[in-house]
Amino acid sequence: MTDAHDQKATNRYTVHYPPHEPREHDPHYKDFNAYRKATKETAKCAIGLHRNDFSDCDGQLELHHTHIEFSLQNGVDLVWLEIDYPGVSNAEEVGAWVESAANLEWLCLKHHRGAGGIHHAAYADFEAEKYVKGLISAQSDKIENGQIAQTPTEG
Repeated sequence: MTDAHDQKATNRYTVHYPPHEPREHDPHYKDFNAYRKATKETAKCAIGLHRNDFSDCDGQLELHHTHIEFSLQNGVDLVWLEIDYPGVSNAEEVGAWVESAANLEWLCLKHHRGAGGIHHAAYADFEAEKYVKGLISAQSDKIENGQIAQTPTEG
């Protein structure tokens, strides 16, 4: 049996964002805000809900675009999107879908923007983190006043 061990991971790549309007000019931003307002009082971190254990959650709740970020909607291949989300193959409807419940989930600050959060960890690692407690610790995240103060750990 292989002993428990640590492995450092560094990923560097370039994301090519398509042209897009500023968020505040998006006609569907009102839908995002309406969803936030309607669900915020009862919202819980999707990772904590999945585990039925919120002991690993930290920081305020934030809305995450689960499948397509707002800034990427103009680059979506509608044929590919239609495979997973039938009925969303009209370019005029993608913006509304991006800001809908089908594409939004609540995450705590740690699981959203923390070192092991969905915006930092590789997808396979983030998915595994749902089941393996303490999987990612490349940096220790300290949540202070609703913000992440990242401190590199030794090792």
